[in-house]
This record gives sequence, structure tokens and C-alpha cells, in this order.
Amino acid sequence: EESELQMLRPILKRRGNREPLAWILGSKGFYDDDFAVRPGVLCPRPDTETLVEVALTQIPEHSEEPFFVADIGSGSGCIGLSLAKKRPNVRLFAVDISPDAIECTKENVLNLGLTDRVAVLKGRFFDPIPLNRPIDLVVSNPPYIPSQDLEECEPEVSIHEPRIALDGGADGYDVYNVLVPMAAERARKAVAMEVGIHQAEQVRNIMQQAGLHSITIHADLGGVDRVVMGLV
Repeated sequence: EESELQMLRPILKRRGNREPLAWILGSKGFYDDDFAVRPGVLCPRPDTETLVEVALTQIPEHSEEPFFVADIGSGSGCIGLSLAKKRPNVRLFAVDISPDAIECTKENVLNLGLTDRVAVLKGRFFDPIPLNRPIDLVVSNPPYIPSQDLEECEPEVSIHEPRIALDGGADGYDVYNVLVPMAAERARKAVAMEVGIHQAEQVRNIMQQAGLHSITIHADLGGVDRVVMGLV
């Protein structure tokens, strides 16, 4: 019907321009839930679900004691909010520097009914979290694609998705070099981070230099070493 075509044409045009499908649809499935996502916010990836699985091993399953998690660079909030949804004892600090990401996270907090257990904070790294606030676990999916490699990614990534969430500097490790020592200092129990292909060993070294121990590397469903976790 012509009325249907009129609705579909602008959607098709956006997709023809290689805009991410999740932006067009307004949501993306991740772990156990659907998450609102919008232009300017990184689309959740299935690979990142590995970070949720690994982080959950550090959070007591049946404890009533609050367990404080900081999700640094929260984006849509999918990582931290999935942890909060799975563990009722989690109290979450969701931190991002992007206004688009902050608004998106707030929308997902509301949609998932987690307003009483999540603080959405705008700022750089740990700056918005007062020093007297405890943090048990730090999780993060930081930007890790080397700047030069970004241009070779598919257009959905190279043209549309926010560069601030993707560009890891010349070698891909710029944010790890800053964030890991901060996380090791603030966390009381563990630090877990997503990494890119062939980056796990170097991030393990950065964690060791920051004083973390019992560092483990975890592969995603595609067999790629995707998450590095160290204990405090």
C-alpha cells in the first residue's frame, strides 16, 4: 500500500546510507533485555555480553549487602544495567562524558525499572563519583580501535557511530593506560574490561603494572579473547 511505502521509504534511505539498524529501530537486544539506542550512542554488541558474564562471577548471587559497580563509559548503559538487573544487590554508577549517552542510559534505567539503584553521572572516568563512595567492581568497554584502523571499518562504524566511543588512539591503548590505574586504585574487588582483537595480553600487562593480580582472559562466543579481568 502507498501509505506503507511512505513509512518505509525514509527508513530504507537511512539504512541505504548505512546508518546502524539499531538507531533506526530505536532499540537493540543485549543479554536479557532490549535497550533503547539512538544516534550518537554506540550500539550494543553481542561480544560485549562476555563482559557481563565475567563480571557476574564477582558479584555475590544471594547477598543482601549492597555491591557497588562503576560502569565507566556506559554508552547505552547495557553493561552495568544488565548486571543490576541480574543481581538485585547491585548499586550502579553509570558514567559517561557524552550527553547523548547520558540521556540514553537514563531512558534505559527508567525502562528497566532501576531508578532506585542506579546513579547516572556525566563526566570523565571517575571524576563524577565522590572519593568517599565505595566501588567494588569496575567494568568498562572503552574505545580501543587504533585510529588508523577506524577508517577501514564498515560505514556503520567509520561514518556513523561516535568516534569518542571507538577511537583508542594510535595503538588502541590510550584509554587503558589512563583508566586501568585509576580503576585499580578505586575498586575494592575487581576490574573487568572489554578488549579488541590481539589486545588481551597488552591489557593484561597494563593491569599487572597497575597492581592487579590473578588476571584472567576470557574469549567471546567467536573465540576471540574479549575480556580481561584482574582482582584487587
